[in-house]
Amino acid sequence: MDGNKPFFKLVMKMERIQAKKKFGQNFLKNETILKNIADSVAVQENDLIIEIGPGMGALTKHLKNKNSYLLCYEIDKRMEDYLNVYQSEKCKIIYDDFLNHDLKKDSAIFSYQKIKVVANIPYYITSPIILKLIDLNSIDEIVLLVQKEVANRICAKENHKEYNALTLLIAMNYEAQILFDVDKKNFIPVPKVDSAVIKLTHKLNSAIHNQEFYKQLIRKAFQNKRKTLKNNLKEYDWNKVYAILNELGYKETIRAEEIKPKDFIYLATKLEK
Repeated sequence: MDGNKPFFKLVMKMERIQAKKKFGQNFLKNETILKNIADSVAVQENDLIIEIGPGMGALTKHLKNKNSYLLCYEIDKRMEDYLNVYQSEKCKIIYDDFLNHDLKKDSAIFSYQKIKVVANIPYYITSPIILKLIDLNSIDEIVLLVQKEVANRICAKENHKEYNALTLLIAMNYEAQILFDVDKKNFIPVPKVDSAVIKLTHKLNSAIHNQEFYKQLIRKAFQNKRKTLKNNLKEYDWNKVYAILNELGYKETIRAEEIKPKDFIYLATKLEK
């Protein structure tokens, strides 16, 4: 019981501090879940963990125990008193917006082997953060606590209502999986929806040769989900597009959400030629 006193005190502080809506703050108060999140990444001492939005340090404490390098980004400067205790030669806290920073430049202060990311990220900027992380294409593992609906979208299959451009952009270089759900009652303040912890594991080899071309194709294909692919891909030679789709067994009235990921890759490869 005594061993839990420091965390109970932290939870009491979470209840007293005014969470800021503009930062999308919801503090996770379940220590078992926090430990499970931290243990979801395989970390060696010479690896670097990036934590986005550490808040009062509830998860940071468990990540620090890994004894690897640790770089944290916290936009709310009110958290300095709680986070500065973790500052050391192996741990740096940057009090600024993660989206405004060059991760490669910031991480250059450490001599690390692999990069891992762990974060409880604000719902309203989930996609920008994920897209920034996957665009680097150099992060070994990414573990994120996100809105459950977003987790379902990221891991969706074709013909599912959640299947969209984000699903495929992540799948370019990462395998995505939902590790476990997190009930909204585990947060202060309590959000309107439940959450889930997802894990993105970097693929050793990608089947996509021209990734910029593929990204552009995917974004165009899903720009209006209610429209057919023919309407969304007006900038492309439709006769050529349809010839490839027909080869794959799709009808001319096909929508993007009905096309398998491997078939999008095939389509992009053929169109690029």
